[in-house]
Amino acid sequence: MSEYVVLYKEGVSPGRAHHAVREAGGKIVHENRDVGVATVRSDNPEFIRAAMRERALEGVAHNRIIGTAPKKPKKKAAMVEETVGTKAKVSLTGKPSKDTEPLADLQWDMKQIHATADGSYEKEPGDKRVLVGILDTGVDGDHPDIKANFNRRLSRNFTHDIPTDANGNEVDGPCEFTSCVDPNDWDDNDHGTHVASTIASPRNGIGMAGVAPNVSIVNLRVGQDSGYFFLQPTVDGLTYAAKHGIDVVNMSYYVDPWLWNCGNNPADSPEAQLEQRTIIKATQRALDFAHERGVTLISAAGNDFVDYTKTNTDSSSPDFPSMPGEEPYERTIPASCVSMPSEGDHVIPVSSTGPSGRKSYYSSFGDGYVAVAAPGGDKVDTPDQRPDDRAGIWAAYPERLAKARGELNADGTPKVPYLIRSCKGDDCAYYQSIQGTSMASPHAVGVAALIVSKYGHRDRRHGGLTLSPRSVEHVLRGTATAKECPSPRTVEYVWYRNVDGEWVKQTSTQTCEGSKSRNGFFGNGIVDALNAVQR
Repeated sequence: MSEYVVLYKEGVSPGRAHHAVREAGGKIVHENRDVGVATVRSDNPEFIRAAMRERALEGVAHNRIIGTAPKKPKKKAAMVEETVGTKAKVSLTGKPSKDTEPLADLQWDMKQIHATADGSYEKEPGDKRVLVGILDTGVDGDHPDIKANFNRRLSRNFTHDIPTDANGNEVDGPCEFTSCVDPNDWDDNDHGTHVASTIASPRNGIGMAGVAPNVSIVNLRVGQDSGYFFLQPTVDGLTYAAKHGIDVVNMSYYVDPWLWNCGNNPADSPEAQLEQRTIIKATQRALDFAHERGVTLISAAGNDFVDYTKTNTDSSSPDFPSMPGEEPYERTIPASCVSMPSEGDHVIPVSSTGPSGRKSYYSSFGDGYVAVAAPGGDKVDTPDQRPDDRAGIWAAYPERLAKARGELNADGTPKVPYLIRSCKGDDCAYYQSIQGTSMASPHAVGVAALIVSKYGHRDRRHGGLTLSPRSVEHVLRGTATAKECPSPRTVEYVWYRNVDGEWVKQTSTQTCEGSKSRNGFFGNGIVDALNAVQR
């Protein structure tokens, strides 16, 4: 039994589409009528060909093989971002914080965008009526530095745990809940919790605060425990956001299994080309649906070291097998291919900066691609180019995962350098340092939430505040601090990685194109929370 995502032709009635799916030998198990996308199961080995003979259907993409749970325990989920696990003895400069949060001095990122006690917090800390959707791996809604701002009523999980892939390899591992659907306040990965914390951890005297410490967090889980993000949950999360008054969403991922989707790449089989066209069209329909209903769409630019406006090489796709024996292969990627959702229409892609303000070494870029930049961490933006966790982004981490992963001592103190604990009386919380454009995007989302808080008006449909995505983007871009390309424009990034106890030199050569007001490294500039709320 295989599973597919089927795209209906626009304007086709549900009845006609259902009939077409049955004629092709499929059974609908889930349907999103807002944009005409359905999950279908079929034991017909020729289902794709049969479906594309039906005039009511426009596209088909493999979803997954229906597997069974292995009996071995679940392993640590793979991070979407690369993390650096060693810590060099270096100092990072910066003015001491005047904030009351005990870990505020670690937040070089908030200082860089002026989201501080004497900055934007004083002018506009955010409004509880502003709803921020976290399209990610889930959010730990009980974390002490998230709970106060967590909207449990609106939060949803659009995923089912996937025990194994088509090759029998463990993906999410055994289902922890009977339905294989985790609760709406659960994060088995840690990525989504970190993102949510960066956006809206409250100022409550424990740990640290987010960019918009008074806005509301809504968990719209679309990612697997393992860090994969598939088409149907993405579509469902976006349309739900549109229908429930979500003001801004963060999308720090790309839709698997293709890093870039090409509609007619000769390196791909006709079936793979069809799948990629389906991903582009279905995702864009959902993005359009959300944008038209007032959702500001913000996404990570990617951690691929490359210019998205140029021809690139991809050897990582497809990263999830849809049939036994399927493996990634090398493809030449012309600039016409797109990574979704970051290259979708109406989406604001965000590149990453490090403590010095430089573009992070790993961050993808491109003149005309990147809209704005924001702090995402750069652990080798240090004097000796060795990794330092203090140059990453610190944000909330689920205590349950710290215990399960063996990262705590018996007394509860962290035993790894990338974790830190903060306690207020008997209430303790954990925070981790990671890096990536996944961490940059939520800084921009936080600023967008402040913009809605400051300039928004009453939402007559949903009762909260609202502001058109076009207006939010105009303020976000217009108040960013312009940053010109480095001189010379071609930069050789150099850093060192610890491999089996030896420091190995790594390099990446990247070229910035464009003007000071808009270029490929920083877009219109580094977002600025204070500028955004005192226009």
